[in-house]
Amino acid sequence: MIIVETPLEALKAHIEALGFPAFHAKSMHEFIFKKHTLDYDAMTSIPKSLRDKLKEGSPVLPLKLVKLEDSSDGETKKFLFELLDGKLVESVLIGSFDRRTVCVSSQVGCPAKCSFCASGKEGLIRNLTRFEIESQVIYIQGYLQMLKEPPVSQIVFMGMGEPLSNFEEVIKAIDLIKAKERLEISERRITVSTVGLVDKIVKIAEMERQFNLVLSLHAPNQHIRKKIIPFARKYELSEIMQAMLYFAKKTKRQITYEYTLLSGINDSLEHAKELAKLVDKHPCSVNLIPYNPVVGLKLKRPEKEVIEAFRDELKSHRINVTWRYTKGKDIAAACGQLALQEKNKLVVLS
Repeated sequence: MIIVETPLEALKAHIEALGFPAFHAKSMHEFIFKKHTLDYDAMTSIPKSLRDKLKEGSPVLPLKLVKLEDSSDGETKKFLFELLDGKLVESVLIGSFDRRTVCVSSQVGCPAKCSFCASGKEGLIRNLTRFEIESQVIYIQGYLQMLKEPPVSQIVFMGMGEPLSNFEEVIKAIDLIKAKERLEISERRITVSTVGLVDKIVKIAEMERQFNLVLSLHAPNQHIRKKIIPFARKYELSEIMQAMLYFAKKTKRQITYEYTLLSGINDSLEHAKELAKLVDKHPCSVNLIPYNPVVGLKLKRPEKEVIEAFRDELKSHRINVTWRYTKGKDIAAACGQLALQEKNKLVVLS
């Protein structure tokens, strides 16, 4: 039995079967979801004899931390988690003033296989369950509580995996995260990124969900996009853009298009003009992401002057542009750098 995966009524029955009053189940949920306490020993209002029995075969979460890395500026932390089947996933905590953003993974590996991203180098291994996704946030929330830092304020599905190819579990994970009796984080503070699964984008629009949807665009046309995102061959860019526009109209939400700049591939002024034409009249912003180096890839980050020229060209067409400040690059926690790791290379935490 995994505590966070067990409904309250079932947990009550289990605790009664162990010979203890059922009300301890509610106390346990409050410790986990409201006090962000994950260590049985710290759940002091629960009898030690019950805690000892639960320790034997009832982990609180379906994952455990095996490695934690800090960036040199102290603003980014990368968590490497081991799942119960031994698979590994990474999550990232990004701090900025009083904001704490958690970047979660939705799959082990990734089917998109973007040429500039480490996560998909070995393809998709398996989907994460809703509880494995939620537990990344639960763990980091507890970590912040321990440090007496502000709690998680934003969640972005921009870690390992293509969230919409694990659609059902991602939606259910969001429902868990926003539930009043669990983490109670507003859906409007959750962002889901996708390379563009048309049917799923349309479905989200028709469900009228309140989370933010971001398209990993990365190219101004289908020709270039197919080269750098093999998964994109399944969908025509024109269809994806129509689906995103439908989402914006249906939900009345602004769209964000993410665009990773790759030297000599998609960063010329002509590319900028083509991109401006592609997103013209969309209620959107374009987020420019200079390529973050990945070991084993020969791609290059454009020079600063090239990035500035690209940005200025978009602005001249009255496109709202942001330029993402790279955080966590020194610990391979920046956009595109999360990767599958081999357990035997880890320094395991005690």
